[in-house]
Amino acid sequence: MSRRTSAPTRAVRSGRLVTAAVLVAALLGAASCAVGPEPGAPVGAVAAASPAAAPVVPARVPETLKFTAKTLDGTRFSAAELAGKPVVLWFWAPWCATCASQAWTVAEIAPKYRDTVPIVGVAGLGEQQAMNEFVTEFDLAGTPQLDDRAGTLWRRFEVVEQSTFLIIDRNGRVVHQGFLDGESLSRRVAALAG
Repeated sequence: MSRRTSAPTRAVRSGRLVTAAVLVAALLGAASCAVGPEPGAPVGAVAAASPAAAPVVPARVPETLKFTAKTLDGTRFSAAELAGKPVVLWFWAPWCATCASQAWTVAEIAPKYRDTVPIVGVAGLGEQQAMNEFVTEFDLAGTPQLDDRAGTLWRRFEVVEQSTFLIIDRNGRVVHQGFLDGESLSRRVAALAG
């Protein structure tokens, strides 16, 4: 005598199997998400996927690069993403004649060193429209230009005048803060890119 199962009973069993499969998948997914950095590991450190894979250890974020801002076009900017690289912060104002003369050098060298020595403009002491016009006039749109009308970053780095270049080495130490003419800036950035 063969035992036949009714359609509703088969549907219940089928539903239980699907539920069990979903639970197993969820548990496996949760277990895989639990793998992460060891306590005290640098931010972003992740365990290697397999013994053959080389672990990727991101750079430690130094205090100098622990800030976020908005660019002039409203994009979120996180300086922590630059950790492990030398960085040049250029504090400028849209009405500053010295800044205008340096803008040509920044526009020329920034694209060349974008991946090795990022140059980030920090616009302050002016109105947003004037800052945007300055960026357009000197073709600076290819480099991040932070909107610091509130002076938050200027105060943080104790910048008291424009035009000021602040050079941060790959370890997060400020190695220069002050004026640089175009030739000196080009020479320093090339040396940092080494």
